[in-house]
Amino acid sequence: MPRAVHVLAFGIFAMVTSEFVVAGLMPQMAAGLGVTVPQIGYLITVFALSMALGGPLLSVALLRLPPKTALMVLFPLFLAGNVLAATASGYPAMVVARIITGVASQAFFGVAISLGSQLTRPEVRGRAVAVILNGLMLGTLLGLPLATLTGERYGWRAAFWAISALTAAAALCTLIGVGRTDRPEGSGTFRAELTAFRAPRLWLTLLTSTMVIGATFSAFSYLNPILTQVTGFSPGTVPLLLLTYGAATVIGNTVVGRLADRHTLPVLLTGLSLNALFLAGFALLARFDVGAVLCMLGIGLVGVTMNPALVTRVQRVGNARPLVNTVHSSFITFGVVLGSALGGLGLDRFGLRAPLWLGAALAVTGLLTLVPDLLRRTGRGACPRTTSNGTATTPLANSEHRAPTPLHPG
Repeated sequence: MPRAVHVLAFGIFAMVTSEFVVAGLMPQMAAGLGVTVPQIGYLITVFALSMALGGPLLSVALLRLPPKTALMVLFPLFLAGNVLAATASGYPAMVVARIITGVASQAFFGVAISLGSQLTRPEVRGRAVAVILNGLMLGTLLGLPLATLTGERYGWRAAFWAISALTAAAALCTLIGVGRTDRPEGSGTFRAELTAFRAPRLWLTLLTSTMVIGATFSAFSYLNPILTQVTGFSPGTVPLLLLTYGAATVIGNTVVGRLADRHTLPVLLTGLSLNALFLAGFALLARFDVGAVLCMLGIGLVGVTMNPALVTRVQRVGNARPLVNTVHSSFITFGVVLGSALGGLGLDRFGLRAPLWLGAALAVTGLLTLVPDLLRRTGRGACPRTTSNGTATTPLANSEHRAPTPLHPG
């Protein structure tokens, strides 16, 4: 795997740490800015909506730039947002800071995934995406606890200064560790990038990603109260349980990355099925500590870890260019918003187990979005045909199991 792919993961790690830091420092930030804890919670929503809506617009503005140049534009923008957060004198300034960092973060995700695909051979692009997205998993596993610890010991502003330093380090590593790259062939104009979105199948594929992430975050957003108020764990035990959950996501992401290129659809079918079972099992076994923990770890293994397969599927149906990847990231972010919002509504009306049942329902909905591809795969069967170079192949080999089209010669 090229060194540059690991460097891109470092950048993702910085972005994700900034995204999650507010969740770990709500009381301190509320006291420091003179607002309520729910108002600080809205900063998470602002960040997510900025990612989902603003990220694609910023990607359009950067279309004509080579990927590395685009990243080196996004780093200073993201850094400025974090510095503004660290120096914010009031709540409005913090809202602006979160909008800036949210927009820059989403655009960075799209460009980084596109660049990682451009830097690797088609047959290992799923694995490359998994390496890049390990930055996301490690941000959850390590970035959030470290930022929270920094904020608790030195004040919440210190956490944003630490993220600013991390961002600067990631920018320097990218400048040194990522070679110069040209724009992918066929990209560079808004009209050319929009061509991929004319295919209805792409929109259904994007919807699958929303359901996968929504199912997981319906549960993840409320793990703390479920584990303490239903299962009966002490508040001090929950961080350790979340640490094991984060470790499970790292393992699952690595395994899925290994399988995503050759077995994209079976991986998603298996992952969604297991996630539905683990979510339903968690709801049924929430009062039993062993059963609850095992189901929670199962969700960690097959939830957000489907990302490499989701990205591979979207790139094959659409393309591997920045705009498609950024829009895909927006649909993933919509999944976070959908899952947490529906989970909250269910919790208010039906109790703490409701987010788990809703998550299972979203996972089943995700399975339904796979039906057209499954029918297409079954209908095509294994009727062989011969390519121009005389190699026997099947329609299946040229759909779910083929590698994405290279972005440029060589």
